[in-house]
Amino acid sequence: MLKCNIRALMAEHRIDDITELMSLSGLSRNSINKLYRETNIETTKLETLFKLCDTFNCKLSDLIEYVPDK
Repeated sequence: MLKCNIRALMAEHRIDDITELMSLSGLSRNSINKLYRETNIETTKLETLFKLCDTFNCKLSDLIEYVPDK
C-alpha cells in the first residue's frame, strides 16, 4: 500500500489549503485531491509527484512511502 505524506508536508511548509498548493505547484485541484485523500495514488503521474517534490523541496520518498499490507 502507498501512503502519501502531502498533509504533513503542507503543515510543515505552512501551506494552509489545497488552493494555495495549486498556486505554488501549478497542479490541478483534482491531482492534489487524489493525493490528499489518498485515493488511487498508484495512478498518479510521475510528473505530478515531481512537481510536488519541487514545491516542497523534498525527495520522492518524503512524499510517498510504501507500507506493507499486514
